[in-house]
Amino acid sequence: MKTKRYEMDMCSGSVLKKMLAFSIPLMFSSILQLLFNAADIVVVGNFAGDNSLAAVGSTSSLINLLTNLFIGLSIGANVLTARFYGAKQEKDLKETVHTAIKLSIISGIILTIIGVVFAPIVLKWMKTPAEVRELAVVYLRIYFIGMTAVMVYNFGAAILRAMGDTKRPLYYLIVSGIVNVVLNLFLVIVVELGVAGVAIATAVSQCISAFLVIRCLVKESGPSHLDLKELKIKKEKLIKIVQIGLPAGFQGMLFSFANVFIQSTVNSFGPTIIAGNSAALNIEGFVYTGMNAFHQSTISFTGQNMGAGRKDRINKILVTALCCATAVGILLGGLALIFGEQLLGLYSKSPEVIEAGMVRLGVICKTYALCGLMDVTVGSLRGMGYSIMPMIVSLVGVCALRLAIIAVLFQMEKFHIIETVYYAYPISWGVTFVAHLSCYIAVRYKMNKDGEKYYG
Repeated sequence: MKTKRYEMDMCSGSVLKKMLAFSIPLMFSSILQLLFNAADIVVVGNFAGDNSLAAVGSTSSLINLLTNLFIGLSIGANVLTARFYGAKQEKDLKETVHTAIKLSIISGIILTIIGVVFAPIVLKWMKTPAEVRELAVVYLRIYFIGMTAVMVYNFGAAILRAMGDTKRPLYYLIVSGIVNVVLNLFLVIVVELGVAGVAIATAVSQCISAFLVIRCLVKESGPSHLDLKELKIKKEKLIKIVQIGLPAGFQGMLFSFANVFIQSTVNSFGPTIIAGNSAALNIEGFVYTGMNAFHQSTISFTGQNMGAGRKDRINKILVTALCCATAVGILLGGLALIFGEQLLGLYSKSPEVIEAGMVRLGVICKTYALCGLMDVTVGSLRGMGYSIMPMIVSLVGVCALRLAIIAVLFQMEKFHIIETVYYAYPISWGVTFVAHLSCYIAVRYKMNKDGEKYYG
């Protein structure tokens, strides 16, 4: 199976050099996506008011909660594609591509129904203030109408990443992102649609990115070619995707559930804290995506090497990714903290909102590298086919610990402050990283002793 211009053989040569070549376009893709998403917040905050800003910002945890289960399945598609690509198994690769895209369409339809029907109920449960809730419902319902496009793009991009291609998804995001910004400005400033305008712009741009990634796969030659007439789910491939992807999705949901619980706690402090928290969360996203590029590269690199039988490279892949993620987390986290007030000023001109945002940045950005370490270690485990184990560890180390801090420590009068809520994040990252690393060491020992094991 000949390696094409955009693809990458991850099973030979320098790990660091190839990982950087893979991760940098991925990093730019994520940062561009965040810039375009930030444009939503900036336009709303400056032209529709703080309540609209809070309405859009308060939905992020809920969106993640509802989508992470299915996004997790795209990780399963990534691992399986990488394995078959590394092993040069063309028939299995072709079946995986078609199964994954059909699954993405089904996932998107299910999410649209859930999001449109249950948005008001969940926002009320999250204690979203009345003056914000109605606007948030409008945003969520329009956003979820475009959810099929979101799923198709994520699954399609996961397939391309598994084969080493992170450049073309970057190009597609540039095109869709420019459309998003232009529509934002027109619909919010000119047409004065407020949060509805932002949601419409987002949905349209997501449809464009989905169309471009499908067009890319249709034009591909060889086993990665997508034939829309042959879209069908192969039971064997679906089972393997679910074996890896479903636990990964549950883990994402568990993270998001804890974050929704935390968001509901933040909501109890009122619109100013909500707006400051939302703006800071967007800034932190740039730091996270920088580190997350190495999490995703770890999955693809490990998957390809497992498929090619190059288990001797797995440790080096992990160590390289850990070092890179740490360096990025410290650098970008420090820059976000140093220029925090100026960056927050892009989202809101309110001194109170900026001050509230700096409180969050002061806690998170100093410790964000811990999150990168945790994610990279999980990526290595998933790349080797282990997904249930990190899910269980995350259930205890992230969700249970965060909820315990809110349920116990936060309820004490001395700690009933917003800082306690924010410190729940780095504490859970550190504890969970140590637990995941211990699992990795145990898995590698067992693998060396017993031979290959792709799923566990």
